[in-house]
This record gives sequence, C-alpha cells and structure tokens, in this order.
Amino acid sequence: MTLYPKLILEALAHVRYPGTGKDIVSSGMVNDDIRIDGNKVSFSLVFDKANDPFAKSLVKAAEQAILHYVGSEVEIVGNIAINYRKVVEMPVKPLPQVKKIIAVSSAKGGVGKSTVSANLAVALTQLGYKVGLLDADIFGPSIPKMFDIEEARPFAIKKEGRHLMMPIEKYGIKILSIGFFIDPDKALIWRGGMASNAIKQLVTDVDWGELDYFVVDLPPGTSDIHLTLVQQLEFDGAIVVSTPQQVALADARKGIQMFSTDKIDVPILGLVENMAWFTPAELPENRYYIFGKEGCKQLAEEMNVELLAQIPIVESICESGDAGAPIAMNKNSIVGNAFVQLADKVIKKLNTKN
Repeated sequence: MTLYPKLILEALAHVRYPGTGKDIVSSGMVNDDIRIDGNKVSFSLVFDKANDPFAKSLVKAAEQAILHYVGSEVEIVGNIAINYRKVVEMPVKPLPQVKKIIAVSSAKGGVGKSTVSANLAVALTQLGYKVGLLDADIFGPSIPKMFDIEEARPFAIKKEGRHLMMPIEKYGIKILSIGFFIDPDKALIWRGGMASNAIKQLVTDVDWGELDYFVVDLPPGTSDIHLTLVQQLEFDGAIVVSTPQQVALADARKGIQMFSTDKIDVPILGLVENMAWFTPAELPENRYYIFGKEGCKQLAEEMNVELLAQIPIVESICESGDAGAPIAMNKNSIVGNAFVQLADKVIKKLNTKN
C-alpha cells in the first residue's frame, strides 16, 4: 500500500472532538506535520487549551481510525504528539485617532471602485471632515493617478521611538498607496503573504494622525488581503460598488456575502451603482442604460441593503480623474453633488450604527 497524507486525513475525519461534535480535521486539530516513511506515519494533534480532558482519548481514537480506515499494517511512530495553540494577545488598535473606517469594495474589477473611493474622500473633505485615503489595491493602484501625485514619495519621521511614514496630502486628504513605492511601468509579482505584509505596513507604520473618516480602497475580489485588513482594522462599514450589468452583480452579491460572514462581519452600509446610465451632453434629458437598468436597485432589495447612489456615465468623471482632480471637487456639478449626497448618506448610516 502506498501511503500519502490525504489517506491519513480522510481516516482522521471520522474522529470527532467530544467538546464540539465536529471532526478533528475540519476543526483544524490535525497539525500540518504529517510525515510518511514507507508504512510509518507520525503527526501531531493541536488543542486549544492545556490539560484538555479529551486529549488522551482523542489520541487513542485517532490511532484506531488510521488502523481501521487505512490498514492494520500502518505503523504509527512513537506517540501522537499533543500540541497546544499559543494564546494570541489582542493587538493594540492600530489607528486610535481615527473615528470611522470605511471599506470601499467590489468583487469585480473595472466597475469604478477607486473612482468612488477617491470622490467619496473628496466629498467628505468638502463637508468639513478630516479624511484619510488608503489605496489598498496593491496590484492595480490608481489613486496616485487620480490625484496627480504619481511622482510623490512619502518621507519618514521619528515619533515616539518609531520611524513612521508621512502620508501625502492633496486637497486636504491624507493619502497613501503602494503606487508610491513601485515602478508604475512594471507588474507587481508578489505572493499573497508579501502583499498582506505590505498592506499591514501601510496601516501600522504610518503617522495618519487624527481623522474623522478613513476610506480604504480595497482590491477587487475576495482574497487574503481582505482578511488581513479586516483583522488589522476595525471597519465601521463597507460600501460595495457595482455596475448594473448582471455579470458584475453576480460578483457584487459575493462581495456582500463576504462582509456578512462570521470571519469578516463588517456592516454593509449599502450599494453604489456606477455607470448607471449614459446621458449625452446634447440630449441632457435622455438616459441610455448601456449596462442594464437598475440592476443594483434590484440587488439591494434582494440582499436587504440600501442603494446609496446611482452614478451615471459622464465624460467629465473620467477626464477629472485622469487630470488628478476628482469630480467631487466641483460639488456644484450634477455628478459632484451626487458624490456629496453619497458622503452625507454614509455619514448618517455610520452615526445611526453608534
């Protein structure tokens, strides 16, 4: 018989921990140190607390399960080791001077998430608040371009014995992005762990100072970077951005579900429908629903969340973003006012949750 780890795990999945009734594999109680040498097997079990009353009986049950489901010729080397999880101390809140932290997310790329993030930050500033903006879209940072600060390079200061980066300030907003530290013409080829560590540094090794609102432009999708940020920051709410197109809505639904899971558990502030319709300048009364009509409105009703805003396709949004002056700077324009109204709704939603 040829032994391999999957066979051992399949056998151990028949063993249940009496304290919960769940099998020891799905519960994460089987360590990833399974070693196989011919017909010899060794591994260890992990328990949450020392002196677990079920430890000895569980070791015996694990041995019996392997002999029964894999084969009696299997030799378990020595005794099955028992380990205990280390008690992890809760980290100090990384941004103690920040009042509210907002995640702006889209499970699908290309729907205008960064445009919404940038204009929301500007609109909040227009309403008189102190605002920070973190570009956490580590593989496609676009915030530096939208604020015309691509050439900016943050400098470090020494504060309370630590070397901290200073965010770049533009339009009264404190901004930081991985785009300040990489070559914009080269692809960033990092594994998930490297990307997550970089994001941690952009949060914890920065002097963000006092902020009323901290807007985090998340990368598209549902990845370990999202888990890292949720573990690092205590988000007060999340905004999900989508176009009304059915393909985008399917991913937006996943994004809403992600924030609602037990591991994430971040309140959904609502949906923003971007590219809701197109109105040509010469026919201002006409609306053309290029990507479908009111898809986000229907999804909001289905998922029981609020539709916060519907942003039309307007050439000036693209032009202002490319020029480094987000359209919310002109709060008297129709679209600029729409972002100010969005900011106002977000503020009210966050205050309601207090």
